[in-house]
Amino acid sequence: MKTNNLGYPRIGSNRELKKASELYWAGQLSAEDLLAVGKNIRKENWQLQAESGIDLIPSNDFSFYDQVLDLTLTLGAIPERYNDFARTNSSIDLYFAMARGSQKNGQDVVAMEMTKWFDTNYHYIVPEFTKNQKFTLFSEKVINEFKEANDLGIATKPVLIGPISYLLLGKEKEEGFHRIDLIEALLPVYFEIFEKLEAEKATYIQLDEPFLALNLTDKERNVFTKVYTEINNRFPNIKIILANYFDCFGENLATALALPVDTLHLDLVRCPLQLDDILESNQLSPNVNLSLGLVDGRNIWKNDFKNSLAIIEKATKALGESRILIAPSCSLIHSPCDLELETNNQTLTPEIKQWLAFAKQKIQEVVLLKQFASKEIDTETSIRFAENALANENRKTSKLIHNESVKNRVASITSGDDQRKNTFAIRRKKQIEALNLPLFPTTTIGSFPQTPEVRSWRAKFKKGELTQQQYDDLIKKETEDTIRFQEETGIDVLVHGEFERNDMVEYFGEQLAGFTFTKNGWVQSYGSRCVKPPVIYGDVSRPKPMTVKWSEYAQSLTPKWVKGMLTGPVTILQWSFVRNDQPRSQTCTQIALAIRDEVVDLENAGIKIIQIDEPAIREGLPLRKEEWATYLDWAVKAFRISASGVKDDTQIHTHMCYSEFNDIIQNIADMDADVITIECSRSQMELLDAFADFKYPNEIGPGVYDIHSPRVPSSQEMVKLLEKASAVIPVDQLWVNPDCGLKTRHWDETKKALIEMVAAAQEMRAAVENPVS
Repeated sequence: MKTNNLGYPRIGSNRELKKASELYWAGQLSAEDLLAVGKNIRKENWQLQAESGIDLIPSNDFSFYDQVLDLTLTLGAIPERYNDFARTNSSIDLYFAMARGSQKNGQDVVAMEMTKWFDTNYHYIVPEFTKNQKFTLFSEKVINEFKEANDLGIATKPVLIGPISYLLLGKEKEEGFHRIDLIEALLPVYFEIFEKLEAEKATYIQLDEPFLALNLTDKERNVFTKVYTEINNRFPNIKIILANYFDCFGENLATALALPVDTLHLDLVRCPLQLDDILESNQLSPNVNLSLGLVDGRNIWKNDFKNSLAIIEKATKALGESRILIAPSCSLIHSPCDLELETNNQTLTPEIKQWLAFAKQKIQEVVLLKQFASKEIDTETSIRFAENALANENRKTSKLIHNESVKNRVASITSGDDQRKNTFAIRRKKQIEALNLPLFPTTTIGSFPQTPEVRSWRAKFKKGELTQQQYDDLIKKETEDTIRFQEETGIDVLVHGEFERNDMVEYFGEQLAGFTFTKNGWVQSYGSRCVKPPVIYGDVSRPKPMTVKWSEYAQSLTPKWVKGMLTGPVTILQWSFVRNDQPRSQTCTQIALAIRDEVVDLENAGIKIIQIDEPAIREGLPLRKEEWATYLDWAVKAFRISASGVKDDTQIHTHMCYSEFNDIIQNIADMDADVITIECSRSQMELLDAFADFKYPNEIGPGVYDIHSPRVPSSQEMVKLLEKASAVIPVDQLWVNPDCGLKTRHWDETKKALIEMVAAAQEMRAAVENPVS
């Protein structure tokens, strides 16, 4: 029996990679120093796993930005627009330009599209493919990092996204072909990588094929069979670990079981029944091993050793101990680094902390499970087993978890609680009269730049170095300055800037019962962007108003409308570590009722436009289509519960980003928000096609510039996007806004971009009011 890990967090225990990357982007750190930070993180990760007792340690799981982008660079699938940039800049700057865009040395290049990694809050950079796409070995990162670990005396298992999933993760940039047809052009480069790894004495290679958890066509399944047969024929001495995660194999099971690989990895957290399906099928080759993903790689709850050992015993009884590997369910990049860093008992009480395990602890759990299952038991492992059983029992019986009044309120929800009083057509007339906005009204998504000064105020306040009054005065000044800037720029619907908020989910979780927080529980969202998800451990309720004070203050500063800004129930659920002792739908409904109370209070305080952000609604969609209807039913209902307590003339907005909407457009319409703002600039308004084809009835704000890039687009660039939008959406339905919130941007670029955005809206208004004959 072996232990197997699929991937480890690459941000560093103290977010060293984030800090170094941002210093490099700001020109304050050399490329050599940045590369040294990455090398040190890799070394620490490998040594930690080796010392813990992991047998199959991953390499090439480190990334400076994104593992899909790494592979795109490795395979030389670099879009043509970067050719000039590549000739005059370093490979690391080319890499970051593909991820973030660049205006370095006067070379204005646009970033590649970014979207969600399956149903997680991680974002990847979408590969771009043309009909005659060429692939070549452009970067030897995977080989170099394998050699780097070898030089440290640590044998690793190189990890690559499998060739089929890589193609399916991408997007065709011209018509006339399907990206899966590029497999013949792609495979030779994979084979070149395998040859180089084999020459370096690699024994195992892990190929991640998470698309095996999705609904595939017969053609795609046939490609799996062809590709893995060819890999096996060419490299019979390399042991391929084929990793599927995030769901079952489903109707792809027979295909997966027939593949000539050394090991199949199963996510038994998300799909515990698939082990029985495999064992009962009698289709598993005697030459194939199973990697049992029993330790949850996506949540922070301690493993239940008793349950896991029962599963291991079932598998070993059927297959023998030598054919079993023990592993996390998926890569641990979705987990915080180390629970030992949580030393503040005020933010995370000892009672709750005993229920948790972060990446380092999950590695230890994997090793302990192997020791228990292999009967390698000594006094220390016996103690750890007893501690695990006690912690799991304590969690089940804790008085912290249950609130009967919350449960009763959920049980008493009626059909009218998730419906606005009248249809959108009726509401719209009242809102037009009440709000009096121009054509192409301009707004932003909510947050404005959080400078180091703003963040330092929050830190000082938490440390007691600022009084509440001193802190409030600083935030008031920053809020007023932001209101004045928006007024001067000519923005129509203002926001208060959210300077009092640390994060769009954490801020609300801090004020809701049933939530707790970590101090160092950071996980990567994309690039250098890290989030610290709240922990939902119990029933959720709102003890008091959360945002009314600052919204009311901002509205008092201006005669223009100021939006109230809230995060929606599905997004709060998706971007938290959620309790696993009750259905997620029940927890989401509890959150929805709390947000509903806040919406009503904002309306009563005179806030006429309220935005309830739901960027995660698409992200929460199950991977398998047969499970969509159940999820969408409760997710859409939760949003409507949160939004339906207000009068007709109060305008409800929602925001969604980096998602594909075509297949759920009816459900988006069912949410019945008066205005929806979406990311559209990176896709050049492609995402808007779904709304146009559907004839989406409500108002839409397609983002006109990419806030994840430091480049400042011109007003003419935005006008072109708005012209594309107005060709498919009636002009009286269109809003003008950035793709997303501006929290992570700098003030200089933010001001320049918003001035250009307002100019673009004004040009569009003039064109409509004075059409060229």
